[in-house]
Amino acid sequence: MRLTVFGATGGIGQEMVQQALASGHDVTAVVRDPARFAVRGAGLEVFRADLTDPGPLREAVAGRHAVLSGLGARKRSDAGITARLTRSVLAAMEAEGTRRLVVVSAAPVGPEAPGDGLLDRGMRSMVSAILRDVYADLSAMEAELAASATDWTSVRPPKLTDKPLTGTYRRVVGGTPKAARTIARADVAHAMLACVDDPATVKQGVGVAY
Repeated sequence: MRLTVFGATGGIGQEMVQQALASGHDVTAVVRDPARFAVRGAGLEVFRADLTDPGPLREAVAGRHAVLSGLGARKRSDAGITARLTRSVLAAMEAEGTRRLVVVSAAPVGPEAPGDGLLDRGMRSMVSAILRDVYADLSAMEAELAASATDWTSVRPPKLTDKPLTGTYRRVVGGTPKAARTIARADVAHAMLACVDDPATVKQGVGVAY
């Protein structure tokens, strides 16, 4: 497949690029600063863009089978950028007729898992309060997805770790795994790539966790 990855310098973005290349896909990695992007490999194109203007992004998404986004706030003061930058990606995709989009969001944006215990509900409530601006940004991004013409999927992990890829995790389409506490960035990337050609995940939030 021909894939485009936004947010390719981030932890999940780099994992998506590396895993997609290892699977033999052609990948366009969209970055603001190529000097910060260390991934190399056959089938890789590095596309420089700042994402504020949809116009230049059209070349990066034209003719692609799917677009994947690892865009997200890296600190609380960045809250607001995810919805804004995703809006540019959506505009470029709609202009080019590229339909498939898989993005990373976060577990607190999705529904509570049925049967979650008091500890998990309390932790979720506390984290949501501390990071309310970040999650409000992700909720706004998901609203942009829902209003778009794309065949979108939002993958919603809990707390992220830097552990190695396992390929073994729980996935709930349209919901959240019970006691969803952690998952490695590498496994989130794996889950996002797996969603690309899975019709059951189209226009759905997908909860992932160990």
